[in-house]
Parts: sequence; C-alpha cells; structure tokens
Amino acid sequence: METNKPLTFGPVNSRRFGISLGIDLSPSHKQCNFDCLYCELEKQKTITTQTNSIDVESYIKEVKVALLKYPETEVLTITANGEPTMYPYLDELVDKLIAIKGDTKLLILSNSSLIGDKNIAKTLDKIDIVKLSLDCATKECFRKLDRIDKSINFQNIVDGIISFSKTFQKELVIEVLFVDTINNKPDEIDKIYAILKQINPTRVDIGTIDRPPAYDVKPIGFEELDTIAHSFLGLNVTVAHRHKIKLSKSLSQDDILNLLDKRPQTKEDLENLLDVASLKMFYNLLENNHITVRNQAGILFYGKSKS
Repeated sequence: METNKPLTFGPVNSRRFGISLGIDLSPSHKQCNFDCLYCELEKQKTITTQTNSIDVESYIKEVKVALLKYPETEVLTITANGEPTMYPYLDELVDKLIAIKGDTKLLILSNSSLIGDKNIAKTLDKIDIVKLSLDCATKECFRKLDRIDKSINFQNIVDGIISFSKTFQKELVIEVLFVDTINNKPDEIDKIYAILKQINPTRVDIGTIDRPPAYDVKPIGFEELDTIAHSFLGLNVTVAHRHKIKLSKSLSQDDILNLLDKRPQTKEDLENLLDVASLKMFYNLLENNHITVRNQAGILFYGKSKS
C-alpha cells in the first residue's frame, strides 16, 4: 500500500525516553485490536489483522533520511495509529532498523495484545526498550476499559507478559493508565500490583487521561496517582502529570532519605514536589553519596544509599 502521509514523525522530546523519532506503522488510519475508552483516536471497531500495510523498504528509506537530518535522535520509536505488533512485516522491519540505527536505541509501544504469540515475543526480544500496556488485572475490567477484540484472550496477555519478562534481557517498561471508576478501585489496584511484582519490569509508568478521549470517561487526580505509586512498593514507578504539586513545608534530611527509601523518585518528581530549600538539601545529600542514581530505561531514579 502507498500513502502520501509521512511514515516518520518528530523528533519529539519525550520526558520518559529522550529525543524520540516516531515510526508510524499505520499512518493512514487507525488499525487496532483494542478500542480503549481513553484512546485519543476516533472510535472504531476492532480488527484482527492489518489490512493496509506499507512495505519495509519505504520505512527504511525514510528513517535513513530522518536520522541524517536529526542526528540528535536518542530513540527510534515504533508505534502506530493502532497496534504496531499487528504490522505483518514487523520482524523484517526490526532487523533492518537494527542494521541502520547505530547507537540510537530502538523502542516499541505496544498494547500487549499479541505478546503471547511466540513469534511476536521473539521479535520484541531484539528491541532495546519494550513498553507494554497493562491497564487491568481482571478480565471484567479489561474488557470494559480496553474493549478488546473477541479474538483476544486476557489471560494469554498476562501470562505472555510474565513469560516475556523472564527471558528479556533489555529494558521492559509497563504502562498502566488509570480511568476513574473503572481500574482505580482498591481491589483492582492490588491485583495489578501483584501482577507487576511477578513481571518485575525495569520501570512502571502510571498515568491518567490527559487528552480528549474517544469515549465519555474521566481521569483520576494527581494525588490519587501519587498514592497508587507509593503503594507499588519495590518497583521503579514514574507518574505522568502536567502540574506541579508542591509540599506545604520543607523536608528535613531524614524526611528526604525516608521518601527515597520507600520509593525511588525521578528528577521531575522531586522538582515538582519539593520546595527550594528541600531541593537544596536533596542535592547536598546526592553530592555526599547518601543518594544513589540508577538509569531505568532512560530515566534516572534517585534512591537512598544502602551503605
């Protein structure tokens, strides 16, 4: 299939992955086996296979040009107006992107629907950063929120993600998007956390609706997101938010270390949360090695030093 629309877009400065050049595997229209309530694309019936696909060489040609034009690109992001793992030539595309990308990392954004397919999992295993969605821990919640195609088996997705995580040696990111009254109920959150602990990903990104959704659903508040993040003990969690929420008072040295001991924080988390005096204390602790820094799929997490 030919299209007049660009096959690449950006680069954009992604808060979570750096300078990202997007590769759209469905540039002409939405092709997806989900019809998520929160999707920013138009409502559409789910499909089981991509019916309109661009050939691999067209993508490679355009990516080569874009990489020359934007040498500052840090990640090549495979995505789609829909689900990128439905692209029928994904394995060939990934191999050819790896051959030309140099030091640029390769990232894919997937809804996880086909992760139980061994061929898909084998292809994703070649990619530097794999970001998978997991919005629910129960079949009932999943069908209500993500409105999956009848061919999709929820348990196969959960089992597939867990199985993939056991062998994948690179960076695995799990994204959970919370929608009010659907997957933010305490029991559902507890079950999501239990699955996340089994997966033990490099990083967990949690967020809520911040763009006009396809259906009439509502976001949850930042404070609720932050509470959920703190309940996900033992995981590296980032919270997507647009507004700064400052604490009402300065934190002491012990307060900051206790905060970082309970849950590692990103620089953005800390700058959004701490006042000037507390930030000065944080950087003093960092300089004196009381705080450790770990790179988790492109984001720095600060935690309390164990020594």
